[in-house]
This record gives sequence, structure tokens and C-alpha cells, in this order.
Amino acid sequence: MSDRDDPVTIGRRVQQLRSERGLTQRQLAEPAYTPAYISTLEAGRVRPSEEALRHIAERLGIAYEELVTGRPARLATDLRLRLTEAQRTLAGGEAEQAAEQYAALLAEAESHELVDVQAIALLGLGECALDTGELTAAREYFEGSERALADVPLPARVPALRGRAVSHYLAGELRYAVYLLESALDELNRSGLHDPDALLLLYASVIGPYMDMGAQARAAQAAEFALALAPQAGDPALVARMHRSVARTLLAEGRIAEADASLAKAAELYRTLQLRTELANCHWMRGYVYAQNGQLDHAEGELRQALDMLSAGRAALYSSQVAVELADVLHRRGKSDEAAALLHDVLSDALGPERGALHSAAAHRLLGIIAEDAGDTEAAEEHYVRALSMLERAGAAGDLADLCRLLGDLLRRTGRVEAALDAYRTGLGHRTAPGTTTLGPAPAQPPL
Repeated sequence: MSDRDDPVTIGRRVQQLRSERGLTQRQLAEPAYTPAYISTLEAGRVRPSEEALRHIAERLGIAYEELVTGRPARLATDLRLRLTEAQRTLAGGEAEQAAEQYAALLAEAESHELVDVQAIALLGLGECALDTGELTAAREYFEGSERALADVPLPARVPALRGRAVSHYLAGELRYAVYLLESALDELNRSGLHDPDALLLLYASVIGPYMDMGAQARAAQAAEFALALAPQAGDPALVARMHRSVARTLLAEGRIAEADASLAKAAELYRTLQLRTELANCHWMRGYVYAQNGQLDHAEGELRQALDMLSAGRAALYSSQVAVELADVLHRRGKSDEAAALLHDVLSDALGPERGALHSAAAHRLLGIIAEDAGDTEAAEEHYVRALSMLERAGAAGDLADLCRLLGDLLRRTGRVEAALDAYRTGLGHRTAPGTTTLGPAPAQPPL
């Protein structure tokens, strides 16, 4: 929509406002115009000049902008201030309260046809839905934000596109998430739209799906590009997210000290920005780093802190994923009963094949290990098979190979040698070309 409404709409508006104020056409016109001109204008038969509209607005006692657009003066400014408040609420971990704020803003923006505010409100609603684990709703909000921005350059649409990709990723649709992110990267790089914030957001977001698909080399390359782009980015929260994502590739390469240093940088930025949920995610990742390094007491402390912070903020899907990591650490520390209870709670409340599929598979894998340690091979096999089904659907090659080994070992120990060989062959097939056979050419390189 243009800033100025059409003559018919403006004419009706002038007539309504004049009537509400009890003014005649002569009183509105004098001293610069005639009553006949006002009559023609109210009928929509003339396109009034800016000078005429400013005169009429002054006589009506309203702002010029309100007269030509129908929107109250300072409305856009007020809505943007309220958007900032909603963003702060979400940053503080109150996703449900933030969603209410965003929904009210969306309704108001739609009534006044403020498309840019609609797009931001829909983006915020999508982020809230991701926090509360409503992945289908999140995807619909992000798609709505993209539609609202259909006529603007790609860099402005990247946050919504990235949100849509993340919703697919969390639902276990890794390949499609990678396709969305890589397609956007290619379009940005090949068309010369080298917006540092947009590129950094996409490279940081694609690292997780790459790692889960077993495409470590491509994840490392994305991390390298992200680190190179960081100094050009203007958003500190975006830089913090990048450090958190890059830590995964550093850890996979055995660079534990560097991974921890990246997470420390991210955590400090999140503390400064008061981003509670993101800070909790940093504690979660640091717990994972400590667990990989065998520092199980530190890992348990970090993961418990993350879980407390996320549960307080009602970030249901993320808190369930942290609980799975914590259960792994508890089992390794000899607290298997507590670990199993935690995993059963998570699977009954939050996770499933369509919602947090990778962590749901991890929960079943761990329950299988706990059952096997307790001598219950039948329950262990059932959990392994359920996990295998979820990972196959998601295309998580690296995790599939490891799970096939566990299942093969179990089958071999129970005397089912042929079935064990089948499981091993399946695992080897996934490890042969980790995560590359399902991916096309790598995205074009940004100008660094």
C-alpha cells in the first residue's frame, strides 16, 4: 500500500471527520478554498494537493499523516516501541506472554495495513512457537512473515526463512532444512546481496543440520565462513549465536578448549543483552562440551543450570532436549535410575517423531543402553529399533551409524548373527559417505 490513500477514500474520511466536528463545507474550506472544492473532494472526484490536505488537516485538528493514511499520528512509532517490549519479554524467557503481545500487535498492524509491522510480529510469534515447541504453528507464522515481505530484497526475508528452516530441523526434517538454508545462501552470494548479518545468520543456522547429517566437512566450512563474517555483523546477538554454533564444529575436530572459549564469548554477550533462553542454551552447550571431555561433574552442573533456566521460561522443547543430555551424564555417573525416570518423563510430555525427533531418538537410544546394562535385552532392542526408525526418517547419518553398531552388538550377543550382520552393514553404509550423498553442491562462497 502507498503512503497516501486514493482520492475516494480520502474524500470519505474528510466528510466523516468534518461531520464528527460539526463543521460545514464552507467552514472547512475558508479562507483558502471554496465550499464547491470541498464538495468535489469529499465525492472523490479530485486528487487533492498536499497543500490542500495540510489546510484541511489543520482545520480538522488532526495530523496531516493521519488524514492521508487513516492511521493515528505516531501509530507506527508506538507499534515499534511495543514490538521492542515483546522482544524483551521473549528474551527474558516468557514465550507465552510475548506471544500475547505479538498477537495484539499483529491484529493492530493488520487493521491499519502496516505490512512491515505485521512481518515483524509474525516473526516474533514464530520464535515464541519455537520456544514452546509448537513447530507447525511456528512454521505457519514464519511463512506468513515471508509472504508479508514478498516484495522486499532477500536479506530482509532471511530471519523468517531461517525460522522456517529451524522449525523443519527441529521436526527432524534435516534435508529440507539444509535445502532451505543453502538455497538462500546461494541466492545471496550469486546475486551480490552480501548482507553480513543475513549471511552470518544462515551460516550459523546450517551448522547444526550439517553436523546431524554427518557432513562435518561442510559444517566446518560454514563455521569458517561465519567466523570470517562476524567482524562485519552489526547485531551482537547474532554474533553470539554464531559462536554457539561454531563450537559444535570445534568440538567435533577435538578442539575442546577453543569450543569452550567460543561458548564463553557467546554467554558473555547473552548476559549483556539479557537473553535468558539463549544464555540457557549456552550452559546447555557447555555441559555438552564438558561431557565430551569426561568432566562429568562440571557437565551435570551446567546442564542442570540450563534446565532450570529453560523450565522457568517454559521453553518446553528445548528443556526436554537438555533433559536428554543431562540423563546421559547422570547414567555415566552411575545414576541410571534417575536418568531413566527423566527420559520417560521427557518422552511422555514433550518429545516424539514429529517434535524433536533427533532428541527423541537420543532418549530411546539411552534408554536402550540403560536397559541393556540392566540385562533387559528385549527392552533394549525395542528402544534401539524405535530410535533407528526416527533417525532414518530424519537422515541423521552419523547417529544412525553409531546406533546400528549398538543394535548389532546386542543382536550378536543374543545369538542372532545374521540380523547383527545386517545391522552392521546398514551402519557401514551410513558411515561410508557421511552426510554427503544426500546433499548437492556446496553453496557459493561469500566474498571474504
